[in-house]
Amino acid sequence: MGCSGCSFNTDGDRPTMLGTYDWLNDLPDTTHLSNIVEVRFKGTRKEFFKNEDGLPLKIGDLIVVATNPGHDVGTVSLLGKLAEKQFVRKIRKPERYQWNKVYRKATNADKDKYEAARKREYPVMVRSRQLANELGLEMKIGDVEFRGDNAKAIFYYIAEGRVDFRELIRRYAREFHIKVEMKQIGARQEAGRVGGIGSCGRELCCSSWRTDFDSVTSDAAIQQGLSPNAEKMAGKCGKLKCCLMYELDTYLEAQEDFPNELLALETSKGLARHFKTEILNKKIWYTLEEAYGTKPLVLDLEDVKKIIQLNKRGKRPSLEEYLSADVKLENEMSVGSVNTEIIEKNQHKKKRRKKKYSKNPNQQRRRKNTTNKS
Repeated sequence: MGCSGCSFNTDGDRPTMLGTYDWLNDLPDTTHLSNIVEVRFKGTRKEFFKNEDGLPLKIGDLIVVATNPGHDVGTVSLLGKLAEKQFVRKIRKPERYQWNKVYRKATNADKDKYEAARKREYPVMVRSRQLANELGLEMKIGDVEFRGDNAKAIFYYIAEGRVDFRELIRRYAREFHIKVEMKQIGARQEAGRVGGIGSCGRELCCSSWRTDFDSVTSDAAIQQGLSPNAEKMAGKCGKLKCCLMYELDTYLEAQEDFPNELLALETSKGLARHFKTEILNKKIWYTLEEAYGTKPLVLDLEDVKKIIQLNKRGKRPSLEEYLSADVKLENEMSVGSVNTEIIEKNQHKKKRRKKKYSKNPNQQRRRKNTTNKS
């Protein structure tokens, strides 16, 4: 997905995913140490195969691999020891994994057949949604992926509960003349396959480079001091944004320096109540209504710790000695400098207009009439 001017314009298959810089380019060739090959298909689907014939492959090659039954066409994403490490990390039960082999590099005939299968995906998806609606099934067909041999298709659907789609599969096989596989996906996976623009103005991470979907909880937003507004925290998929996890470790590390509880500070001018916290800047905002009204005061974390220790000893220090010159300027709202000459000129022009219309009342009536007509 992506518009024509987007750097992630991938035409639905995301071939340039993680392609801004190849971090694996400098690593040595390890294909002689392992014959495992990671192959990427449409979207985020990846599978592992074995290069039993020792074909000279490299990352980015379009190859033909065996499936049960038939064959499929995909792109090489990892080779050698890296592919083996990825296999160990992703496959929970390696002893039960069913291995298939790499047939060959894709020929022109394989590529033509593969492109013909890809062209069928969108019209089949539209028709499949119509058939699901005719049967009254509470499900949504999110995407359709044809296999490289044009003999089988995977229908990705979203449903809240269990769906009996046995009759639907019969209709699909009878109308499209293919073997049908139904695969249920979640809202995050659908957003990754469909694509879109996020609130940051860039393409969605799940549709441009992200392949793994970690669980995101509301605690991630609370730990970073973000607004609890559900609309701002939710992404296009309706779930919490994945980017909430990107800086969470940095915030948790910075919070180790803060007190466990930011209690109200006892000062010589009254009780200073906690207003907000800037975790990365290590600044804490307080309000002291008795002395400063609703204007917040900014204190450094180290100064707050000192005041807390003084309060434990029964002392009430003055906040002025902890407010530096920079902080005092930050507390005061700065709206910039004002040019008084321009204001005086505008005031003189208004006075002249008032005198002019007060001397000639007929001209003032004509002006009112013209304004009413317009």
